[in-house]
Formats: sequence, C-alpha cells, structure tokens
Amino acid sequence: MDRALEEARAAERDGDVPVGALVVRDGEKLASGRNRREVDADPTAHAELVAIRRAARALGQWRLDDCWLYVTLEPCVMCAGALVNARLPALVFGAHDPKAGAVGSLYDVCRDERLNHQVAVTGGVRADEAGEMLQRFFRARRARSRRNHRIASLGPAGGVA
Repeated sequence: MDRALEEARAAERDGDVPVGALVVRDGEKLASGRNRREVDADPTAHAELVAIRRAARALGQWRLDDCWLYVTLEPCVMCAGALVNARLPALVFGAHDPKAGAVGSLYDVCRDERLNHQVAVTGGVRADEAGEMLQRFFRARRARSRRNHRIASLGPAGGVA
C-alpha cells in the first residue's frame, strides 16, 4: 500500500484526484498506476485501469489470475468490472467510497456470484491516510473554485471602475 500511496501523491502533484494503484505478482511489483484523467483527458484513466493495462502488457496477456491489486480508494463500477474481467484473484483497497464505491459501498461487483469470476476483497487498509489525502485535495479544489467564482463575479476589470 506504500507504493499505491506514493502513486496517489504523484497524481495529486499532476492535478489529478489522488488515487494510486499497484499490481503485485509473487510479492513483487509488476505495474503501478495513478489517476491520469486530467493529464490524459481520458475519463477511463483511473489508477486501477492504468495499472491493470500496464500489468497485462508486462505479462503479454490479459489474464492477471496470479496478481493482486492494491489501490488507495474503493474501485468504482468501471474499475471493479475490469478487476473481474482481468481475473484478478484479490483486491486490497484503502478508503471506502460511499458515493461511487462498487466493492461493498454501493454495489459489490467483485463478489457477485452471478458473474463468471469473483475477487477476494480486503478493504480499509491505511484508510485514514488515503481518505485524508482525498479530503485535503477536494477541500483545496473547492476553495480554488470559490475563489475563482468570486474573482469572475467582480467582472473583467476585477471590480475596478
């Protein structure tokens, strides 16, 4: 989870939501990823998908059935579906996501027995650290937005007549 948190900090430096992910095979890092939606202008560039794509390329196959994914935030529906489709056996995540989480919070895609594959899930690992990073990021983003809104409401001359 240390490496996933490092990736999350790097995403934040790049102006993206601080989420980081790591694919591990036999106890060794195979691939990592961070949110890149802003950097790549790609709505699918979530940390999990970036890491899964890199791991599949490194292995030369789409099946990651001997790998684990570590991620700092509970995956969304898209990412949870990717975990199932990549045949990952296990997921470890940090903070729960009550607004978009699909691995227990809103849905439970990874453990849905109606699907052809299930993923073992461990949540809440270093949740405080991951959650605080996200809260800090969104607080700063809201403050910037309010500040920009106030400046824009002053008009083109900044309120100077």
